[in-house]
Parts: sequence; C-alpha cells; structure tokens
Amino acid sequence: MKYKNTLEKGSVRYIIFKENNVWYGVALEFNIVEDGDDPDLVMVSLFNAIEGYVSTARKIKSRLMPLNQKPEKEYEDMWNKLQAEKDLKQQEVYTFGRKDPFVYPAFA
Repeated sequence: MKYKNTLEKGSVRYIIFKENNVWYGVALEFNIVEDGDDPDLVMVSLFNAIEGYVSTARKIKSRLMPLNQKPEKEYEDMWNKLQAEKDLKQQEVYTFGRKDPFVYPAFA
C-alpha cells in the first residue's frame, strides 16, 4: 500500500471551526482534535499537537499508518464543502488549509 505521508515528508489537512460556542481544531489525517475558547489558541494548540505527533512518530520509527489515518466522515465532509465553497463566513469556520509538519529541522 502506498502512503501519502512518510516519516520524511507529507502534509496534513486542518480545519478550525466553531460549534456551540466552542472552537475546534482538527488535523484530518492524524485524527487529532483540540478545543478551546479562542480560535487562535486552538490553532496554536493543534499545530503543536501535529508537530509533536510527527516528532514522536519519527523517534519511535513508527509504521506509516498512524500518519495516514482515514479522517472522520464529519470532518472529511466539512473539508470537501469548504473546498467547494471557500466561504468561511457562511460556515462557522475560522480557517482551513494544509500544514507540512515534516519540514522542520527539529524533527530530523
């Protein structure tokens, strides 16, 4: 099986969104979810979690499956809708995009 993410390179999709007065940050391919009261802090927390996840995977020389998880359907559907519409105001979405946590020297 061919994986998109390896221990050396890859990217993860993320979404920062609001639901019932709580902000959530989701890293789709890693199935990491962070929450909080402020979207900026949630984003920082999510990015730290992503970088720690990749760092740990490298340290233990993990198999590739944990870096290439199947996202929850709810988040995959949200991602697809955001890609199609690109209208963050209509959604309760702060931001979304791709992060490349594999390029930082600290992870080498």
